[in-house]
Amino acid sequence: MINKITIKNGVKIINNDYVIKNKSDNIHKIYNYLLSRSFNYFPEIVYEDENEIYYKYILDTPEPKEQKIIDLIILLSLLHNKTTFYKEVDLDYYKYIYESTSELINDTYNYYNNLMDNIDTEIYMSPANYLIARNITAIYTSLAYAKENIKKWYEGIEDKRKVRLVTTHNNLSLDHYLKSDKSYIISWDNAKENIPIYDLISLYKHHYLDFEFKDIFKLYLSKYPLSKDEILLFLTLIAIPDKIKYKGSEYKTVLYVRKIIDYVYKTDDLLKEYRIKQETNKT
Repeated sequence: MINKITIKNGVKIINNDYVIKNKSDNIHKIYNYLLSRSFNYFPEIVYEDENEIYYKYILDTPEPKEQKIIDLIILLSLLHNKTTFYKEVDLDYYKYIYESTSELINDTYNYYNNLMDNIDTEIYMSPANYLIARNITAIYTSLAYAKENIKKWYEGIEDKRKVRLVTTHNNLSLDHYLKSDKSYIISWDNAKENIPIYDLISLYKHHYLDFEFKDIFKLYLSKYPLSKDEILLFLTLIAIPDKIKYKGSEYKTVLYVRKIIDYVYKTDDLLKEYRIKQETNKT
C-alpha cells in the first residue's frame, strides 16, 4: 500500500522504501560490470517494468559536509582502482583530445574578446559588465595557461599508445553520495569508460566554492596516483572558465558573473603550486 509519495530531485520516493526513476538502457550493464570488479557501492534494484526502475531507498546519515567530501573522494579512488584497465589507442585518440580542447580554449577566448569589444562601446556599463571588465585579465590569464598546458600535454604523449581508463560516474557531486549502512554513489545513468580525471573535474566544478580542494586532491592522489600527463590534462581543463550566461534580470546576471569570477580566482589559487613546480622543473 502506498501511504506517502515524495518528489525529490525529479524522482519519486514511495513510503521511504523505494526510489522510482525512469529506466536507463545501460544501468544493468554498468551494475554488472561494477559487481564483476568487486565494487558494490550503489543502490539495489528491487523491481522494474518497461518504463521505470524501483531502487531500494537509502536513508542518508547526517554528517558534516567536510566529512562527506572526504568519504566520497575515498570511495571515488576505490572505484577507479577497482575498474582500471589499459587500452591500446592510436595517435588520433590523443589528437582528438588536443584539438577539441584547443578549440574550446580558443572559442572561450573569442567569446570573451567579443564580449569585451561590446562592453567597451557602452557609455555606462551595467553592473554585470563592469564586473566582467574589472576581472577580464584574470580570465585571459587562465585561458593562456590552459592553452600553454594543452600544448605541453600533447607534446608529452606523442609516443604513448596506451591510455588508462576507469569507470567514471560522469556527474559526481555530493548530491550523488549517501551514507547509511555503508557508503553509496547513486545515479549511475551517465557512467562511462573514461580517463579518471573527469570525475575530479565534475566534483570540483560542483563544489569549488564549498571546499579547499588542495587537500582533497592530495587525498585522492595518495590512494590513486595520477600520471604527469593525466595531471597536466586535469589542470588544463579546470583552467577553462565557462562562458557568461545573461540571466534576464541584472541581479541574476550579476550573481552568475560573480560565480564565474570566483571560479577563476579559486582555480588560480589551486593551480599556483603546480605552476611553481612547472617553473622549478624548467630550471
